[in-house]
Amino acid sequence: MFERFTDEARAAVVLAQYEARTLRADRIEPVHLLLALAAAPGRGGEVLRGAGADPASVRSAVVRSGGALDADALAAVGIDLDQVRAAAESAFGPGALDRPGDGRPGHIPFAAGSKRALEESLRHVLRQAGRRRARVIDSAAVLAGLLAVADPVVDRVLQQLGTGVTALRDQLGGASAA
Repeated sequence: MFERFTDEARAAVVLAQYEARTLRADRIEPVHLLLALAAAPGRGGEVLRGAGADPASVRSAVVRSGGALDADALAAVGIDLDQVRAAAESAFGPGALDRPGDGRPGHIPFAAGSKRALEESLRHVLRQAGRRRARVIDSAAVLAGLLAVADPVVDRVLQQLGTGVTALRDQLGGASAA
């Protein structure tokens, strides 16, 4: 399937791996694809940035989304993350709860949702094939695939940024590789 990816779509996938590594994730999740697409050249990135989902805003929303949900869930059972972190750092030093990277260079596997997003990208292109000659996957097709997966973290991040799946699909408006 990757032979159908344009250079911009390949760059987005590589950047998603970088984003996953930067956020110390074990797998490339759909939200890492969103982060990568926000910075990607081409129509997919343009649509996201036009909707207010520029790289810095997406990154901030991702951090807020993940952290707030974890803190809220723990607070519901009486655990204050700030107190836990302060106690751990007092006893073991600054950053005691930070997860260290595993130090492994190279490949980070795709999570199931990201695999589905890339498969949906191909389906999007094949559905659009009647409208154009090219059957390549560009960043717009990757974004369309990502939106088709309905990942709850991606949905939350987009909502925080004042947009959503439907609005972005409307903006894509059938845009795909040329």
